[in-house]
Amino acid sequence: MIQLQHINKTYPAANGPVQVIDSVSLQVQHGEIYGIIGFSGAGKSTLLRSINLLERPDSGAVLINGENIMLLSRKALLKRRMSMGMIFQHFNLIGNRTVYENVSFPLEIAGVPRAERKRLILESLEVVGLLEKAGDYPAKLSGGQKQRVAIARTMAQRPQILLCDEPTSALDPHTTESILAFLKQLNETRGITIVIVTHEMEVIKSICSRVSVMEQGKLVETINLSDPRPVPQTQIANYLLYGDRARVSGEVLGYV
Repeated sequence: MIQLQHINKTYPAANGPVQVIDSVSLQVQHGEIYGIIGFSGAGKSTLLRSINLLERPDSGAVLINGENIMLLSRKALLKRRMSMGMIFQHFNLIGNRTVYENVSFPLEIAGVPRAERKRLILESLEVVGLLEKAGDYPAKLSGGQKQRVAIARTMAQRPQILLCDEPTSALDPHTTESILAFLKQLNETRGITIVIVTHEMEVIKSICSRVSVMEQGKLVETINLSDPRPVPQTQIANYLLYGDRARVSGEVLGYV
């Protein structure tokens, strides 16, 4: 279970500190696929990175299975992060390493023995359907294949939690559909808890059980998507869910 309690985060700016996250609290159940949505600058990616402390909050608590990881030593935190994989928008593959070597890289950093490393790499590439591409370099791969390599790299570490930061925004609709179906399969077959950040509600609708809506650093609403037709309580959630411009203020439309 993931619990964020009253998370705050500010960044310095020329005109004074800017509060990017404003006292946000949420809870993600074990085995859930949970969405965080909002327009650009809403703070959603910063909030996601707070879960594994890639962005350390100024205040609040980050609890993973009841343990406040903000209190861990650096060594203990690095070990804890091994159970929290992360997938990014732009894949972040190493161009001069083969697919096999890209998946191997974090395992090498973690000191995994060679034989065990090989087993994990080949198993992960088989899961994402890219075993035959093991010797290829990223330049030869399509966008969808690159994202699958990124997923394999993460899955090789056997994460219990998967954090996805706009994982499909650089992909075409068909490839997006296949990547989302694959993430859902991982969730169902391995029980991995997934938190996905996006600005696309269709992505959220296709994969998530619940979604939190962010606006200007605040969590304004959480919607249960198991309802046949959820009824949003805020204008921005209504717009994101149904695209109903008639009920959205000009201020909100200014983000679009």
